[in-house]
Amino acid sequence: MAILKDILHKIGAVKKTQQITRAMNMVAAAKLRSTQDRMQQFDPYARKFTEVLENLSSRVDSDIHPLLIKREHVSKVELLHFSSDRGLCGSFNMNNIYMTENWAREQQKNSRDYALTVVGRKGRDYFRKRDYKITESHVQIYGKVDISFINHMTADFIARFINNEMDELYMVYSQFLGVSKQEPTLVKLIPIEPPKLQDKAVDKNKEYLFEPTARDLLIELLPKHIGVQILNAFFQNEVSEHAARMAAMDNATRNCKEMVGDLTLVYNKARQAAITSELMDIVSGAEAIKNA
Repeated sequence: MAILKDILHKIGAVKKTQQITRAMNMVAAAKLRSTQDRMQQFDPYARKFTEVLENLSSRVDSDIHPLLIKREHVSKVELLHFSSDRGLCGSFNMNNIYMTENWAREQQKNSRDYALTVVGRKGRDYFRKRDYKITESHVQIYGKVDISFINHMTADFIARFINNEMDELYMVYSQFLGVSKQEPTLVKLIPIEPPKLQDKAVDKNKEYLFEPTARDLLIELLPKHIGVQILNAFFQNEVSEHAARMAAMDNATRNCKEMVGDLTLVYNKARQAAITSELMDIVSGAEAIKNA
């Protein structure tokens, strides 16, 4: 009977876990909808901004702004890494971390000094335990980020680049491609590499009239372009996190259901074996009394 009680206790524990995972799935789904709305509202602006920047960059020389000039010798690089503040989202964080570790090995191979600016507690804790050089960390800021924070972060990166404190800046975040797919993405932020005419077909029917000149506008928009990419990464990574957590909790709920079924089958078999054993004892006792 002690074995049966243990099995019942396990079934009860798994059912409670199933209730928790189902509730977390519902919470993640609700957060996914709200954050996805913000991302979708920002996406048209980001696309149009990039489109205008591409058109402007095709009209002026590439050396009009320091952010467009590549360093001849790259020795100091930095990466802006995005992760979540909480776990229970499957391999979401580790996918970004593996990409960052591959990037770090590539920098070591090229004899470059590298450092990280991390967003999210999971990434910060992981890299801190492995003695990565962390320039700055930001935790518990998802959902609280506004344009002033982005502008401050962008201005800091640009100032350090202009002051030769770093030669290149990269960014790793999770791009939201769908509820079931989030793709780790590595992009280069500084120096800016706008596409050229031979890289992308230009719509000849689309013409822009500039006031002031294309050169003045490009100089004004280049720093904002970096901020737009960083803000887009915040939205993309936050939506991807909730989607990954929703999928992970859905899988956990199904696994709990299967485990309850398996444990119930084991319980029924054990109970049947116990009943059979008791019947055999009764029959054996009756035969012993009969033959006495």
